[in-house]
Amino acid sequence: MKQNWPSIPSYYLAVCAVVSALLISYGLDIWVGSNIAVLLILQLAVVVVALLCPPRWVYVVALFEALCFNFFFTIPRYSLEMFNGDDMVNLLVFLLVAVITSKLAELYQHQQSQLKQEQLRSRILLSVSHDLRTPLATIIGTLSTLKEYMDKLSEQEKSELLDSATLESHRLHQYIENLLQATKLHHGVVVPKKSEQSAVAIIHLVMERFRQQKSRLILHIDDRLPLVSVSSSLIQQAIFNVVDNALRYSPIDKSVTISIKSLGTDNEHPQIMIDVQDQGVGIEPDQSNSIFELFYSVDAFKRNDSGTGLGLAVSKGIITAHQGTIQSIPVEQGCLIRICLPACSETSLHGNGSTV
Repeated sequence: MKQNWPSIPSYYLAVCAVVSALLISYGLDIWVGSNIAVLLILQLAVVVVALLCPPRWVYVVALFEALCFNFFFTIPRYSLEMFNGDDMVNLLVFLLVAVITSKLAELYQHQQSQLKQEQLRSRILLSVSHDLRTPLATIIGTLSTLKEYMDKLSEQEKSELLDSATLESHRLHQYIENLLQATKLHHGVVVPKKSEQSAVAIIHLVMERFRQQKSRLILHIDDRLPLVSVSSSLIQQAIFNVVDNALRYSPIDKSVTISIKSLGTDNEHPQIMIDVQDQGVGIEPDQSNSIFELFYSVDAFKRNDSGTGLGLAVSKGIITAHQGTIQSIPVEQGCLIRICLPACSETSLHGNGSTV
């Protein structure tokens, strides 16, 4: 989602830069007694803010530091009056450099944004050229075989060919859906239309989409669960991507466990926790954050149909848009992806510690 203000870490860094600059300037003024040195330190803080924050913040910081310079470092002290001509010129130069710095930083940020856009387009084109071509080639080949040998194939062979074409069609649809969502998330245009939903009902809808692999899915449901305020279709896609990823990276003869629990029902901010754990080779600790980046994939362990790393990135974007969290939890065997979503105060009728 796009924001009109800098992120909290950037805000704190900007405040720290300004406060540190004032403290250092005060020390330099006592030690050296040079207003030029003080203005250089204050200007450095302006540069830091220009690189971290929107342009309007630079103007506010520059004006604030100019007032501080006048109040603390010019004669008469602790007054907004200024009689020294050199101090006036230095202050004007300081404000002029602050404005120029702001414009240069704005240009730099714009160029960085354009560079990221071009990199994204390039990676999308490379991904499309590979991941659209593979299932399309399979579908075309399968349907061509079916058409050419229709009279010679048995009913079982026809059914197998149709199942293969259907599976690849679903794979192609899922890839295109993830690609569209990734583009929307990148531009900050995903606004969930929320309504109160049962997390268990959403999970069941997700499991229905894995008809051919449903036997590999094991579902554990906690006692009575609160409802969640979400966009059902978006959350379905987010969870589907996580489960699909777990199935792809797990051995074909191993199961994937989905657990739904309630957290903090007695607190002001109850949550629903959804764990998806496979029995594959797992991931290294230093990859736990990277797996949620666009086009990231663990090449050493994936199968031929593992895709190009869109799924988990899309899941993170959707979950974040719902004020939830998604993370990789270290486990002894396999990989555990944990999703936490804010819950409503009402309780769903599903639950009772069942296992499916």
